[in-house]
Amino acid sequence: MDYIQATVLAVIEGITEFLPISSTGHMVITSSFMGIAKNDFTKLFEIVIQLAAILSVVVIYWRKFFDFSRVQFYLKLIVAVIPALVIGGLFKKHIEAMLETPIVIAVILLAGGIVLLFVDQWFTQPRITDENEINPKKAFTIGCYQTLAVIFPGLSRSAATIIGGMQQGLNRKTAAEFSFFLAVPTMMAATVKSIYDVYKDSPEVLSTNNLGLLAVGNIVAFIVAYASIKFFIGFLTKNGFKLFGYYRIVLGIALLVIHFFIHPLNAN
Repeated sequence: MDYIQATVLAVIEGITEFLPISSTGHMVITSSFMGIAKNDFTKLFEIVIQLAAILSVVVIYWRKFFDFSRVQFYLKLIVAVIPALVIGGLFKKHIEAMLETPIVIAVILLAGGIVLLFVDQWFTQPRITDENEINPKKAFTIGCYQTLAVIFPGLSRSAATIIGGMQQGLNRKTAAEFSFFLAVPTMMAATVKSIYDVYKDSPEVLSTNNLGLLAVGNIVAFIVAYASIKFFIGFLTKNGFKLFGYYRIVLGIALLVIHFFIHPLNAN
């Protein structure tokens, strides 16, 4: 990976992180097209820059994150993140294997797109319009939805958690915001675990050049994500999921056509 490739991946991450179209899937597919080798550093890079993008949530909602009198807010995030931590630990090897298979991600993008076409019809009477109304039980249930994205890369963590929130009675805006809040501890845990694993097993991956690539990727992903997050909330609140569903279906079909009729997708 060079600095231009790192920048391209970071821009894609920043744009797609909060959209229900799978940032992980887009980075894996882009890496395949650019011929980036799927090695320990690439895997680490794709996880770490997701955290950088998600930290834009902390900046935008800093009053909420740093109001230490709101114990319930932190409690709900802790409860909600537990299922992903457990499932992620149990299925780590399975997840890594799927991340190396762009064609599987293409299929999941397509299937997820079909689901998104109908989501707005399923949840038409939201009862919860404020994050303070989410109790720990609902938070845990939303966290269970998040595990679907952990098990099936390409499904989209934001899509899974937003749909989970809507199933629990949240309106689209509140579900989207809670999905963003939940992403912070989830990706912090994933990043710490990934860095620890690399440091323990392959410390040479953390070379000066690779650290430079990580720095550029983090900065770019953060800036782009910061610029896109409010747009997504406004668009989702007004228009719903259908357009994202069509996008995923078109992308999934295009990737399958490319794989089977033009050039096989691979993870290098």
